[in-house]
Amino acid sequence: MRKFFGYILSPFAILAFFLVLLVFQPVQWVCYKFFGYAAHKRSVDILNLCLLSTVYLAGNRVIFINKQNLPIGRPIIFLANHQSMFDIPPLIYYLRKYHAKFISKIELTKGIPSISYNLKYGGGANIDRKDSRQSVTEIVKLANRMKENKWSTVIFPEGTRSKDGCVRSFQVGGIATILKKCPEALIVPIAINNTWKITQYGYYPLNTFECMTWEVLEPIEPNSRPYEDLVKEAEDRIKAYLKSKAKSQES
Repeated sequence: MRKFFGYILSPFAILAFFLVLLVFQPVQWVCYKFFGYAAHKRSVDILNLCLLSTVYLAGNRVIFINKQNLPIGRPIIFLANHQSMFDIPPLIYYLRKYHAKFISKIELTKGIPSISYNLKYGGGANIDRKDSRQSVTEIVKLANRMKENKWSTVIFPEGTRSKDGCVRSFQVGGIATILKKCPEALIVPIAINNTWKITQYGYYPLNTFECMTWEVLEPIEPNSRPYEDLVKEAEDRIKAYLKSKAKSQES
């Protein structure tokens, strides 16, 4: 039945999504060219609020939970599992006060209204997966910006999306590179749940009437611990959270 409603409601959600991208392309350009970083960031925050709101047109819900007292003015590395492209707008909007930047594929910096512009000028790292030297250089530049500006970053350590919601093993590489340059960064896991269900039939039809959740989990102080241990602890916390959510939904 949800798939049936998807055929009816998806056109509205998809059309709204792309209209938002088109509208904010010139908005971002004006903000960046004439008013600088702060105005551009504000436009990106509003852009992502609008993008995350489009899922409501398909009857879906977005719930972002942050009960942690996270520091302002300290770099943070947010580590999240990755299920869908819908993971990203709520992360950008609800983490906006932490100036969270992303590590993205360089291919995404071309051809996508609003998204490509933000990736090029928003302060994140755009990496070429075929060029390891370029990738490391870009991540080091991001780490330096985090250190200098007290920015944060969001990393999906699985390296790719999970199409069934199962969390793959976290990779350490990019996180270790950032911590070497920015050792004062705090590690904060984020558990993302049910976003994969929105696209389980592909991008048309979108699934409907799903409740998607993002929950910020307890921070992890690096304290000079091995990078592998830090990343494994974040991975285990996310897996444990999602397992407990699955059990509670079954009961």
